Amino acid sequence: MARQKDPRKPLKNRPNPLDAAGITYIDYKDTDLLRRFISDRGKIRSRRVTRISAQQQRQMAAAIKNAREMALLPYSGAAAGK
Repeated sequence: MARQKDPRKPLKNRPNPLDAAGITYIDYKDTDLLRRFISDRGKIRSRRVTRISAQQQRQMAAAIKNAREMALLPYSGAAAGK
Protein backbone atom coordinates (compact mmCIF):
# COMPACT_ATOMS: atom_id res chain seq x y z
CA MET A 1 0.00 0.00 0.00
CA ALA A 2 1.25 3.46 -0.85
CA ARG A 3 1.46 6.08 1.82
CA GLN A 4 -1.31 8.62 1.76
CA LYS A 5 -0.24 12.23 1.75
CA ASP A 6 -1.32 14.27 4.73
CA PRO A 7 -3.48 17.09 3.33
CA ARG A 8 -2.55 19.35 6.24
CA LYS A 9 1.20 19.33 5.59
CA PRO A 10 2.57 21.14 2.54
CA LEU A 11 5.39 19.32 0.74
CA LYS A 12 8.88 20.67 1.24
CA ASN A 13 10.72 21.39 -1.98
CA ARG A 14 14.28 20.62 -0.95
CA PRO A 15 16.81 20.80 -3.77
CA ASN A 16 19.13 17.99 -4.78
CA PRO A 17 22.38 18.65 -2.84
CA LEU A 18 24.63 17.27 -5.58
CA ASP A 19 23.01 19.37 -8.30
CA ALA A 20 23.12 22.44 -6.07
CA ALA A 21 26.86 21.94 -5.52
CA GLY A 22 27.46 21.29 -9.23
CA ILE A 23 28.79 17.76 -8.70
CA THR A 24 28.40 15.62 -11.81
CA TYR A 25 30.82 12.75 -11.03
CA ILE A 26 30.84 10.93 -7.68
CA ASP A 27 34.42 9.89 -6.96
CA TYR A 28 35.17 7.12 -4.47
CA LYS A 29 38.28 9.02 -3.33
CA ASP A 30 36.22 12.04 -2.22
CA THR A 31 35.62 10.77 1.31
CA ASP A 32 34.32 14.11 2.63
CA LEU A 33 31.43 13.95 0.15
CA LEU A 34 30.77 10.25 0.77
CA ARG A 35 30.64 10.68 4.56
CA ARG A 36 27.69 13.07 4.16
CA PHE A 37 25.68 10.15 2.75
CA ILE A 38 26.57 7.61 5.47
CA SER A 39 24.81 7.42 8.85
CA ASP A 40 26.68 7.48 12.14
CA ARG A 41 26.24 3.69 12.24
CA GLY A 42 27.95 3.30 8.86
CA LYS A 43 24.84 2.64 6.78
CA ILE A 44 24.20 4.27 3.42
CA ARG A 45 21.41 6.82 3.79
CA SER A 46 18.26 6.39 1.68
CA ARG A 47 17.18 8.57 -1.23
CA ARG A 48 14.27 9.84 0.80
CA VAL A 49 16.67 11.26 3.36
CA THR A 50 19.42 12.53 1.04
CA ARG A 51 17.14 13.84 -1.75
CA ILE A 52 19.40 12.65 -4.58
CA SER A 53 18.14 11.07 -7.79
CA ALA A 54 17.93 7.30 -8.35
CA GLN A 55 20.91 7.32 -10.71
CA GLN A 56 22.96 9.38 -8.26
CA GLN A 57 21.97 7.02 -5.43
CA ARG A 58 23.26 4.02 -7.39
CA GLN A 59 26.52 5.84 -8.17
CA MET A 60 26.83 6.94 -4.54
CA ALA A 61 26.31 3.38 -3.23
CA ALA A 62 28.90 2.01 -5.67
CA ALA A 63 31.40 4.74 -4.70
CA ILE A 64 30.87 4.11 -0.97
CA LYS A 65 31.31 0.36 -1.43
CA ASN A 66 34.44 0.94 -3.50
CA ALA A 67 35.86 3.33 -0.89
CA ARG A 68 35.17 0.77 1.84
CA GLU A 69 36.98 -1.90 -0.18
CA MET A 70 39.97 0.45 -0.60
CA ALA A 71 39.94 1.15 3.19
CA LEU A 72 39.12 4.84 2.71
CA LEU A 73 35.86 4.47 4.66
CA PRO A 74 35.03 2.11 7.53
CA TYR A 75 32.50 -0.67 7.01
CA SER A 76 30.81 0.26 10.28
CA GLY A 77 30.38 3.48 12.20
CA ALA A 78 32.44 4.44 15.24
CA ALA A 79 29.61 3.52 17.65
CA ALA A 80 28.94 0.15 16.03
CA GLY A 81 32.24 -1.36 17.15
CA LYS A 82 31.73 -0.65 20.86
